[in-house]
Amino acid sequence: MTPHINAKKEEIAKVVLMPGDPLRAKTVAEKYLTNLKLVNEVRNMLMYTGKYKNIEVTIAGSGMGCPSIGIYSYELFKFYDVDYIIRIGSAGSYNPNIKVYDIFNVREAFGESNYAKIAANIDNNLIAASEKLFNEIENVAQAKGIKTHTGIAHAADVFYRYDDSLDFTHIHKLDVVEMESYALFTNAIVTQKHAATLLTVSDHLVTKEVTTALERQNNFMTMVELALDTAVQLMG
Repeated sequence: MTPHINAKKEEIAKVVLMPGDPLRAKTVAEKYLTNLKLVNEVRNMLMYTGKYKNIEVTIAGSGMGCPSIGIYSYELFKFYDVDYIIRIGSAGSYNPNIKVYDIFNVREAFGESNYAKIAANIDNNLIAASEKLFNEIENVAQAKGIKTHTGIAHAADVFYRYDDSLDFTHIHKLDVVEMESYALFTNAIVTQKHAATLLTVSDHLVTKEVTTALERQNNFMTMVELALDTAVQLMG
């Protein structure tokens, strides 16, 4: 147990999928896992463990932003001996070639904060996903005939900005924006574990196209199945 997770150590699988929304964790777990068990509900950050294709998997909410996923991913890696975390989330696209509902496998995350400096003494705003996990996702996607885009995600600290014209895309060639991967990837380095992020594009900052909650839910599942099948390959 930790201050934020009351699961027993043996109740958390070696592979964890982390959506930001704990209710999405509940939806995914109930849809895909058998022998399902709720293993954490501290602060309503729901976590479930069950079986997918006979492989034990945990689905755990992370909350929004680097501070939240930073706490949960660190505790899972450090105190629960989790080996792999795959964040499954949504993103906005900066890139005209990356459309709404496309799936994006994050190669590197660009962080605005000093999270990596404080947590790991890493003085770099670009942190890479774990190569092993990134490549495994690509291999599974190819085998399943799922198209993915890869590149750099902007892990933003602020959703509502004073200056909406602030634009990092030309400087760092950022493709999509989300809020968590920079901390997740940093924690994988600190604990010598593996982390990756899969994102479904839910809105487009160039074309201004947006999606409804129901549309996001329906199109999210292809990405979820890709992450789950990657877990099978990792642990099978």
